[in-house]
Amino acid sequence: MEHHVKSWAEVAPHLVAVTAGRAPADLVITGGRLVSVQTREVLDGWQVAIAEGRFAYVGPDASHCVGPETEVLDANGCYLIPGLCDGHMHIESGMLTPAEFAAAVIPHGTTTMFTDPHEIANVLGLDGVRMMHDEALMQPINIYTQMPSCAPSAPGLETTGFEISAADVKEAMGWPGIIGLGEMMNFPGVINGDPQMLAEMAATMNADKTVGGHYASPDKGVAFSAYVAGGAADDHEGTAEADALARVRNGMRSMMRLGSAWYDVESQITAVTEKGLDPRNFILCTDDCHSGTLVNDGHMNRVVRHAIDCGCDPLVALQMATINTATHFGLERELGSIAPGRRADMILTSDLTALPIGQVIARGRTVAIDGALRADCPHYDWPKTARGTIHLGKELATTDFEVAAPEGAKSATVKVIGVVENQAPTKALTADLPVVDEVIQGQGDVCQIALVERHRATGDVVNGFVSGFGYQGRMAMASTVAHDSHHMIVVGTDRDMMATAANRLGEVGGGVTVWKDGAELALVELPIGGLMSDQPAAEVAAKADQMVKAMEACGCTLNNAYMQHSLLALVVIPELRISDLGLVDVTKFELTELIETQE
Repeated sequence: MEHHVKSWAEVAPHLVAVTAGRAPADLVITGGRLVSVQTREVLDGWQVAIAEGRFAYVGPDASHCVGPETEVLDANGCYLIPGLCDGHMHIESGMLTPAEFAAAVIPHGTTTMFTDPHEIANVLGLDGVRMMHDEALMQPINIYTQMPSCAPSAPGLETTGFEISAADVKEAMGWPGIIGLGEMMNFPGVINGDPQMLAEMAATMNADKTVGGHYASPDKGVAFSAYVAGGAADDHEGTAEADALARVRNGMRSMMRLGSAWYDVESQITAVTEKGLDPRNFILCTDDCHSGTLVNDGHMNRVVRHAIDCGCDPLVALQMATINTATHFGLERELGSIAPGRRADMILTSDLTALPIGQVIARGRTVAIDGALRADCPHYDWPKTARGTIHLGKELATTDFEVAAPEGAKSATVKVIGVVENQAPTKALTADLPVVDEVIQGQGDVCQIALVERHRATGDVVNGFVSGFGYQGRMAMASTVAHDSHHMIVVGTDRDMMATAANRLGEVGGGVTVWKDGAELALVELPIGGLMSDQPAAEVAAKADQMVKAMEACGCTLNNAYMQHSLLALVVIPELRISDLGLVDVTKFELTELIETQE
């Protein structure tokens, strides 16, 4: 599967011969300043010899490794740093396939990613994970896959396309690119001894692999300790210094994230920069990056620069994005440092603080120069099952989006999902709405939301009301990215437009569409699982940008409004959400009625 890399054991005889001077290296790099993340020092003038995609000789003079066929590269005083690793991320957040995600981040110096294909698991189950895993192994950089752990994320409150079982986890642990278990989000299950969650974690630990954590609760008492005792080895949900301290003191790795909407490095890195804690248990990651962030701002290079801006020593920040990450996943002798035997993943940069990414080498080959990709990122042949995942069961009509009023009522009091800017939690609100022709109507900032079932062709539509987007006029927006079960969420002020938008996504195989006054203003096609495009990141980013402008044209000025739209069915985050089973009161983890009963 991994076409480009032979094991250290397999090539050791050749590495010994090259290092001893008996055989020529493929590539020798001179004139650089080598950054040793093992010792946190800069070794001026040290040279590097590469053979068979791995580092051979690393030391003051590699001239004995040069033969007539050896390529010699003068680093011109640049620093040689290890390729950057992303310790926790979801490829689907970029709306890109693994190949196109790789193509977008290689020029930014990312050479290793630890990815949890949680989204596709909800839509296509183990088969979907296998497809992501297989495309990941076709790439010129290292993409390790974590087996998703929680699909559905809230059993009994939502219906996913597929459910992941402990048997699935055990099977996946035998695949070549699986590095561990994806974030264990069901922390209450673990704490309460849920047999399936513990069995998934046991299958991972029995395979000597790493259990990813997700502890999204402020309680750092006995409940947190119980979660750690279950086996979760890292956590990226911390937002304050005290969170980071609790993780590392309990033997977990604190993963600090800077994504498109996550800003959790600055508030936690003080544990290292001010408290002076040992940085070895701190890791940098992105969690979720949109295509626009990758195209315009960067990937792990952006995170490392940010950590340095927050007062972190550049060499410590580099450790948090290289060797610390490799060590955590049991790969310290495979990657994450410039040392003999490791995969030859390396960046040439002229400045350790600004971190411009000059030349990127992965497995001994140049894959990018000055922001331009110089490698092929092969595409998997995604089958029809992966491209045809929008099963509506019928053409949706205006009447599917009607909320019938109680008999004879002139108005009705309904529950409303209140969106709050820059916050994932919603507010559980109520509103008195008018009734016209026995149908409850949206009014002012309160518009309609519908969840359209798209996995089993049931034709079911669950209707509700939402506020906070500021939509005006006749409009609708629909998306098949709808965490975590990824049905279709339609928000709109006009039922005709809502039906049209929903049918449009059925027609194109999924994605996001925005309609106003009978015309489509934006369309982002996401044909693979209704989650990803196999087009280049720049094209997807341009369409996503158009989508944001279209939402603004409909009156929405919320920051990250699309993110808010896509989280409206995330039935594990308070207070009120929508699912294919109805309206969910997340404070009680139970279904609730849309219309308040009149006394």
